[in-house]
Amino acid sequence: MKILIVDDEKDVEMLFRQKFRKEVKSGMLELAFAFSGEEALQVLGSEHPPKVVYVFSDINMPGMNGLELLDNIKQQFPHIQVSMISAYGDLQNYEKAMESGAKEFFTKPIDFITLKAEVNKLIERHN
Repeated sequence: MKILIVDDEKDVEMLFRQKFRKEVKSGMLELAFAFSGEEALQVLGSEHPPKVVYVFSDINMPGMNGLELLDNIKQQFPHIQVSMISAYGDLQNYEKAMESGAKEFFTKPIDFITLKAEVNKLIERHN
């Protein structure tokens, strides 16, 4: 199962690789990374159909923000589930994300126990 993490902060890649080390090593999970909304759409559009089944995206990014990315993904790849990540747990972003079809909304610092539970549910459904 392949998931895509989208965040303009490069250190997020190391964090996700560390937290999901076992799942990646066992072959249950493949991680892909994009550092902008535009790059995320390129990654998703590079495979037909995309192998990515889940996207975790930061909301606050330069250029296309995470909410715009969510709208684009839902239009172009409606089968891909998307969860949003925000440094700010503000109600406005939460409501807009959920109205636009986000599956979950995580705030930074990310609660990896909850996030891993979500990913493990996906892996079980995918296998």
